[in-house]
Order: sequence, then C-alpha cells, then structure tokens
Amino acid sequence: MRYDLVIFDNDGVLVDSEPISNRLLAGYLTELGHPTSYEDSLRDYMGGAMHRVHDLVLERTARRLPSDFDDVFHGRVFAAFERELEPVPGAVDVLEKLAADGVAYCVASSGSHERIRTGHRTAGLDRWFDDERIFSSQDVGRGKPAPDLFLHAAARMGVAPERCVVVEDSPLGVRAAVAAGMDVYGFTAMTPAEKLDGATRLFGDMGELADLLRG
Repeated sequence: MRYDLVIFDNDGVLVDSEPISNRLLAGYLTELGHPTSYEDSLRDYMGGAMHRVHDLVLERTARRLPSDFDDVFHGRVFAAFERELEPVPGAVDVLEKLAADGVAYCVASSGSHERIRTGHRTAGLDRWFDDERIFSSQDVGRGKPAPDLFLHAAARMGVAPERCVVVEDSPLGVRAAVAAGMDVYGFTAMTPAEKLDGATRLFGDMGELADLLRG
C-alpha cells in the first residue's frame, strides 16, 4: 500500500447521499424564496458544510435563512435516508480489503456527526466505523475547502499528512486535501473530471480503489 492512512469523504463516496440531499436542499431553498435548482445545489454546496449554505444565501440576497433551517433540513434528509439511502457501489468491497490488509482508514466529512452516523447506520456501513474513525467539520473551526478537517483527522490517527490519501468527489474537498499537503483521488461518478482539477488521480468505479491504492 502506497499510503499509511486512507481518508474518505462520506457523502457521494461512501454513501450515495448527494442526489438525495441536494434535491432536498434545492427544494427547501426554493420553498423559502431562494430559487435553486438541483444543478445549482450541486455546483454551489456539494462537499461544503452547512455554514456555506447560510453564507452564500446571505451574501447573494442579504437575507438570513431561518434559525431552524438546519434542523428542518436535516429532518427531511434523515427521513429520506431511511427510505432511500444505499452505500456507494463498491464501497463495502474497498472497506473489506483495507481492513483485511490492515490499512488504517477513517472518514472526514463536512456533514455533522449525526448525519454521518445516520447515513452509515441506514446504509449498513456503521460496522466499519467506530467513533475513533469519524471526523466532522463540527470538530474544527473551518470546513472544506480549508485543510483543517483533513489535518485534524490525520493528527488524531497519528499519520503525517504526506503519508495520507484523501478520497473525494467534490471540488471543495479536492482543494482542501491539496491544501493539507495530501494526495487526493478524485471520484468521478457524479462529478465531471474537469471539476476535480488538482486531484492526484481520477477514477470512476469505487470497486477499483483498493487496487489503485496498491499501484
């Protein structure tokens, strides 16, 4: 294995949640008088923490979102997860191979701890991630594209940044990994390759990742 630690993004990399959450985010923002298409949501918010939604809406409209925006949105998302969420095809195979090879791995997500755990439980991935392997933007002062979250995860896992690889599917996440001094493999299942500029390597099938990391 070329790396001592594999850091996974969560949404769109481990759990197939991006279509669900961005559909609901676009709908809720539109409902509140901020017309947003699904494509707009993917472009502006995919990979970012919730504060990015608040910041961009305020910047663009000079209006703040309701104080209960996060709670209402997450309630809708978690209900949809229970009905629809599945693991990303190939994610279970990758985790099994990393565990069998004794390679350290963790997840570092812009989502809250509650969102990460809810998604893992619903998609059947919770057995792969104990509390020591889960890191959220809630743990640091700045979310992606700042490097703070990935550096925090590496420090907690006891691995130098240059010995880490990040698996990401968003432009914000790729920028964060590069800023952290880590290699980053860009997952192109949902994101066009040209939008993941700066990635060390690009791939489109999660089932191939374990072999790519050995190469």
